[in-house]
Amino acid sequence: MNQYETNGMIEQFTQKGYEKVGFETKADIYVINTCTVTNMSDKKSRQIIRKAKKLNPEGIVVVTGCYAEVSKEEVEEILEVEIVILNDKKKDIVEIIEGYVNDVETNSIDDLTPNSNEFLDFEITAHTERARISIKVQDGCDNFCSYCIIPYAKGRVRSRKPESVVNEIREAVRKGIKEVVITGIHIASYGKDLSNIGIIDLLEEVNKVEGLKRIRLGSLEPTLITEEFVRRLKRLDKICDHFHLSLQSGNDKTLKRMNRKYSTKQFEESVRLLREKFPEAGLTTDVIVGFPGETEEDFEKTYGFLEKINFSKMHIFKFSPRKGTPAAKMAEQVNEKIKEERSKRLIELSGKNEKTFLEMHVGKEIQVLFEQREGEQIKGHTTNYIVVGIFDSNQANDINLENQISTVKIIKRNNFELIGEVM
Repeated sequence: MNQYETNGMIEQFTQKGYEKVGFETKADIYVINTCTVTNMSDKKSRQIIRKAKKLNPEGIVVVTGCYAEVSKEEVEEILEVEIVILNDKKKDIVEIIEGYVNDVETNSIDDLTPNSNEFLDFEITAHTERARISIKVQDGCDNFCSYCIIPYAKGRVRSRKPESVVNEIREAVRKGIKEVVITGIHIASYGKDLSNIGIIDLLEEVNKVEGLKRIRLGSLEPTLITEEFVRRLKRLDKICDHFHLSLQSGNDKTLKRMNRKYSTKQFEESVRLLREKFPEAGLTTDVIVGFPGETEEDFEKTYGFLEKINFSKMHIFKFSPRKGTPAAKMAEQVNEKIKEERSKRLIELSGKNEKTFLEMHVGKEIQVLFEQREGEQIKGHTTNYIVVGIFDSNQANDINLENQISTVKIIKRNNFELIGEVM
């Protein structure tokens, strides 16, 4: 989401004649597009704000994004910040900054509350990536999980019109993009505010775009995965067999306290449906450890469930209380040391699973979209989101692999990546 919206803001600047420079270069304007999903992301935002001002004390530091949205007073009090822009005004960023520079009065921050009825469409025509881009199709969330601040930062569900999505993808493909990632705050809710359309209908339209090679899905809710959804998804020849299903806990009691809308039994059924149609799928997830009230028994149930599902990779987060959410006020907050121990165990399990998943591909021939060079090798991703590298730089140079899809024979696993040679 932030990558996509950052691209949108970059385009607003370049259309007005501004030049984008690297962060270490002295700039006139620094735009910090923040996240607030954890306390650590807030901390990192503050660090980068101060670093920007240190690079150029006379530069204008502009803060936008979700941290600015939910903690505007806190951000305004940071001495290094000149301008705070809330989420639904990102498209007006250049006008707001120029108004500040020219001492022209603009809307006050109090007037810039999220518009819950309208999708902010950047209508991007120039993307900074060469091989894969993110396409934002939806914003906002109506689920209000007890630990999550994002619905307060992003507002209610708003969906992008399908013709706008398809037009942007067509334009990107015309400029050489091979793969799109369909993203949003809660893409399972796409179409909720439109008539007679859901995310699968949108995907069917995107699949028709000529020249597009791959469609990758962002984070999905297990409640979206029904027999009909998977059946229709399987018919789409451009869909990547990589699915990120948000779990958060493998214990039903904890899921209920989290205000998640499914049980472990329902989640397991969603996994079964996906693996039945996509047997080599990469299946990834998010897990929160140390949620308030999570006992040792609760955690062991989660651990056992994760072993049973056997994800190809897991993203593990220690519970971070967010001010303004119900979970921050819950009793039985878990000790930080216990969170650390549980996190470590799950990270170890994830690493073991990932290596096993990678080993299954050694000796096989698979399709890789090569994206960029890293030192003497060029790297890319398979459809199920495995990183593959080609070490023979001469071969890579001769074939000009960058932004190309090639058949690669996998020779070996190198830690959490695969090494191969182009056939």
